[in-house]
Amino acid sequence: MRIATYVHDGRRLHGVVEDTVVRPLPDGVSPLDAVGVRPVGPAVPLADVRLLPPLEPPTIRDFVTFEEHVEGVRRSVDGATGVPAAWYDAPTFYFTNPYAVVGPYDDVPVPPGSQVLDFELEVAAVVGREGRDLTPRQARDHIVGYTILNDWSARDLQSREMQVGLGPCKGKDTAVTLGPYLVTADELEPYRDSEGFLRLGLTATVNGEVVGEDLLSNMSWTFEEMVAYASRGSVVRPGDVLGSGTCGNGGCLAELWGVRGERRPPPLRPGDTVTLTVEGIGSLTNTVVAGTAPVPLPAARRRTRERP
Repeated sequence: MRIATYVHDGRRLHGVVEDTVVRPLPDGVSPLDAVGVRPVGPAVPLADVRLLPPLEPPTIRDFVTFEEHVEGVRRSVDGATGVPAAWYDAPTFYFTNPYAVVGPYDDVPVPPGSQVLDFELEVAAVVGREGRDLTPRQARDHIVGYTILNDWSARDLQSREMQVGLGPCKGKDTAVTLGPYLVTADELEPYRDSEGFLRLGLTATVNGEVVGEDLLSNMSWTFEEMVAYASRGSVVRPGDVLGSGTCGNGGCLAELWGVRGERRPPPLRPGDTVTLTVEGIGSLTNTVVAGTAPVPLPAARRRTRERP
């Protein structure tokens, strides 16, 4: 099933996508509960609806599972070479902002104060059942489906703030695109290879020009292993989103800058349109628009330490 969240005739609905139309699900059925539920009501052309993010996730864990991406971005952001030895230990992630989620065709503003905006082409697994301390085998039954994720990144803000040894924060706080649909896990089983990876083709274009192509199966951990790690000593709950991390071979501009030693293609500007396409799932197309100016704040106070 391909499950969409959309607006039609002023109503927010969930529905099942069939070719070029969407049919609404019964009232009260969420995208996470839709597997096996028959849609009701008349079919509506997708061209006549506004697609929203397929779900409102309570949490978004964004992993970094593509070795090629780590190497290229590291060179671009902080000038370092190679991949840190610790990266190979476990599938590292950070929590990003669930309140910043935007739809598959929404405009994306430039983050306040940034001059170096970038996209990131990722696929995300969506948790459908609660679990704790899961094995990878158990975790497979906890994944309800997959969607595309664009982790918009203000590289100049990110580079500066991560010198503190914490983050990223405002470098990745303005927008996260999800969509266009939640594709249920069974639909993507034919793409699974012998190691358990989903062999899906990934393509990124900027203003219609291809800048990146990769395979999702170039991940170094499976989604099941990522879910298991996320649940270690913790809990995953329905609606949690786990991003694959950015693919290699041009999954973002910063990786290309690191490889080429120059900002080519240039950072995104208002008017630029980014399209991310994932085989078996669909495409996202977002246009960058001007953002707001940052509200000024003072620098940290340098204190003369006093003791009570």
